[in-house]
Amino acid sequence: MLEKITPVILTYNEAPNIARTLQYLTWATTIIVIDSYSTDETLEILSSYPQIQVFKRKFDTHATQWNYGLEHVKSEWVLSLDADYIITDELITEMQALPLDGQINGYFARFKYCVFGKPLRGTILPPRQVLFRKDKAIYIDDGHTQLLKLNGNSGRLSSYIYHDDRKHVSRWFSSEIKYSALESKKLLETPFEKLSFKEQLRFTKVLAPFLVLIYCLIVKGGIFDGWYGWYYSLQRALAEFMLAINLIYAQFTKEYK
Repeated sequence: MLEKITPVILTYNEAPNIARTLQYLTWATTIIVIDSYSTDETLEILSSYPQIQVFKRKFDTHATQWNYGLEHVKSEWVLSLDADYIITDELITEMQALPLDGQINGYFARFKYCVFGKPLRGTILPPRQVLFRKDKAIYIDDGHTQLLKLNGNSGRLSSYIYHDDRKHVSRWFSSEIKYSALESKKLLETPFEKLSFKEQLRFTKVLAPFLVLIYCLIVKGGIFDGWYGWYYSLQRALAEFMLAINLIYAQFTKEYK
């Protein structure tokens, strides 16, 4: 099965992360990397891996960037990875044992979120469909991120992927500013009755950030992770505050229309 899988990775200034991601992909015959014109050492690190094919494309949206990557895949299956995703030996073994002619066209994987390399007890990062048949899938934009539309049945992998971002915190702030603007646009353009309960709760502006903080610390056990848990919980609460500010701004200025 591994011979039928091509990892696809998006990069932009991922020098603090990409080498740790690649060290668990040595089994791959080909790795496709779509780079958004990195200016750090990312491309230099990538050049040391002979199985990597780098394609440069100016970033516009996540969906179009991912679909561009899929166009370059020659294998039947795709393993879709962010540059800060670390797969494990257990996941590699599990993928290797998957049936070649099964009725499943895609697999979801769960994540363990890491702060400064330490896995947390629990987070709000949902499972993502990372392994799928190329000819059965296409990405669409969904707020600040992307959503994979898959034809056919999906399964779930039992092994985890580690989300371990080591970039400077300033990068997180700048990304969240852009993400919150995109997410508020999506919320405001969607009929209220079609939003999930969590999305509807965000329209209160005030409740969501505090509820997320409590949820991450108490329900997910972040408080038992010490300052690592507080760091993650405060990040998630701050992301909700940024979204609330964007919602207020967009509603008053009508700039989302």
